[in-house]
Amino acid sequence: MPVKKLAKDDPYFIDNPKRVKAVQREMAKLGIDVYLGSRLRTMSWILDAFCPWRSFVVIPPTGLPTAVTFVIDAARVEDESWLDQDHVIGYGPMGGQDQIALLTMLMKPYLKGGKGVIGMETGMGNYLPEGHLTLFEFVMLKAALPKATFKNAHEIIDHLSLIKDEGTINRFREASRIVDVGHKAVYDAIKNGGYAKMTETEVGGLAAYAMRKAGSEWEWSFTGGNEIASGYRSGLAAGACTPASRRKLKTGDPLMVDLHAMFRLGLGDHSHNYFLGKATKRQQWHAKNFVDLMKQVLITYRAGVTPTKLADEMLSFAEEKGFQDYMVPGFEHGIGLMGDEWRIGLNDGPFQYWTNPEHVYRKNEMLICAVQYACPEENIGFRYENPILIKEKNCEAMSRFPLSVNVV
Repeated sequence: MPVKKLAKDDPYFIDNPKRVKAVQREMAKLGIDVYLGSRLRTMSWILDAFCPWRSFVVIPPTGLPTAVTFVIDAARVEDESWLDQDHVIGYGPMGGQDQIALLTMLMKPYLKGGKGVIGMETGMGNYLPEGHLTLFEFVMLKAALPKATFKNAHEIIDHLSLIKDEGTINRFREASRIVDVGHKAVYDAIKNGGYAKMTETEVGGLAAYAMRKAGSEWEWSFTGGNEIASGYRSGLAAGACTPASRRKLKTGDPLMVDLHAMFRLGLGDHSHNYFLGKATKRQQWHAKNFVDLMKQVLITYRAGVTPTKLADEMLSFAEEKGFQDYMVPGFEHGIGLMGDEWRIGLNDGPFQYWTNPEHVYRKNEMLICAVQYACPEENIGFRYENPILIKEKNCEAMSRFPLSVNVV
């Protein structure tokens, strides 16, 4: 996924040098002499390259940043990012070439007499590959730079990356188009009894193949790639994480298909739901509840809405219709370029490192509209996920696959 050749008029162009300068202006305001990024979201947002190995980026007060990644992947990161080979360094177990030695070497010139402020990224998250600076890394860097002051400064990146630029938005649109290709492939494979003898893993695999052919680089979710749930697995209590199992699809089962595609670090994420072969009246009642709710959710998102306001309205809607007991009381999670997942907005809520329920959505924010409907006692559930772009008076749902629960 090389980006070096993207022209400014390319729909997927991102002005990364402009991003770096914006970070440097914030560093100056906060009295930070050098910024040490370690989170996956920071790597993606600054480098515009996928960094699957433990990686860092050192941002000086002026000039170009330098990326530090595992030596086996440094050449590829340099090839795909906008930086030149002098600004992508590989670390390894060699004298003076380990992570701590290289980071110390890169940061020391900006710390006069060894003193100064290093902005770092630490904290907490429920997303495993978050990439906060570890305790060991901090202790070793502190020992190498004993006179320096370390200051948590991830809010700089979080704030600057909140409102999405046109290149980022277009990447999400393309990733979502690719996901729709995957959904069509699944539908074509399972319709008219085609699901017979298929397993959840097979469904996930045929979707992956179709999306790869359409240009996806990865089924990016750390939750097992494409999440597929059939039968009772679709209705696990509060269950919104279902890596595909080897369970065989059965007539009468609900089937939830949650597909993920990546295009230039933009992320497609959409779920569609089915009944296999037939559906009882009770199952159809559940399905109607779910579809009616999702229609209401999607016409409610707009600038000025908060997670609390939306949740209150939707739970009241569910209560009026008599299905409130089947709703997980959350309707979204955060999203950005690869690695930026789950928490929405800044770390300014009542619970540290969780979404502030009073966060006010602004134009050109993006999030995943994420809803889980689950009735474990009846072995039935549905999921809806879709990247949405917040607009002044409405929202844009990126996936265009029809909202329905199909009997196939």
